[in-house]
Amino acid sequence: MPDAADPAPMNARRKFRREGEGRRRQDLIEATLDSVAEYGLQGASLRTIALRAGVTAGLIRHYFPSKEELLQEAYMALVGRMTEQAKAALVMDDASPRQRLAAFVTANLNAPIIDARVFSLWATFIGRASADPALARAHRDGYLGFRNEVEAVVAEVLAAERHQPDASELRHHAIAINAIIDGLWIEGCLAGEMFSPGELAAIGIKAVEAELGLVPLKHDAEK
Repeated sequence: MPDAADPAPMNARRKFRREGEGRRRQDLIEATLDSVAEYGLQGASLRTIALRAGVTAGLIRHYFPSKEELLQEAYMALVGRMTEQAKAALVMDDASPRQRLAAFVTANLNAPIIDARVFSLWATFIGRASADPALARAHRDGYLGFRNEVEAVVAEVLAAERHQPDASELRHHAIAINAIIDGLWIEGCLAGEMFSPGELAAIGIKAVEAELGLVPLKHDAEK
């Protein structure tokens, strides 16, 4: 176990890179996520984070005036990374909107988005959001950002089906699909060993297509 006077062991420290301010801020955010994952929000003090990053607490304050601001940025980075990883699945040459939707759902229900450490961090931050307005705002922004991505994909799919939904219908579908993905994501993070490879993604795609009223493709119906 680490010495109580030095909660971040030397071999756990990140190498702090002498690069631009954006890179330095990112290094500090990563050190914060590492510290929260190991010690929780209370244990992840500025000193602990500084030791993890291999810098001084004073340098952290140069980039982040308070621990609260640093935690907010770390949570936004965590959620934003998950959204970007899911969006990357949408970059598919010659794919139909429906195939892009399936790829998006599949990406959300597989590694690296399904990950016990990611879930633990997310749950830790969420547990504090009700008492921390800054974290609550970060959570709201992250949720709405992901929901906007879902709305965009759904609009493409329904347009290909010759249906032009209004804003209210798109919002309804996006909320439902977000709930489907979130529920399966939590199951996969908490008990991934209970599911066969691809099982959660297949369930997710089927549920999302049912939500959108899509007729099963012929090869799906034959399975």
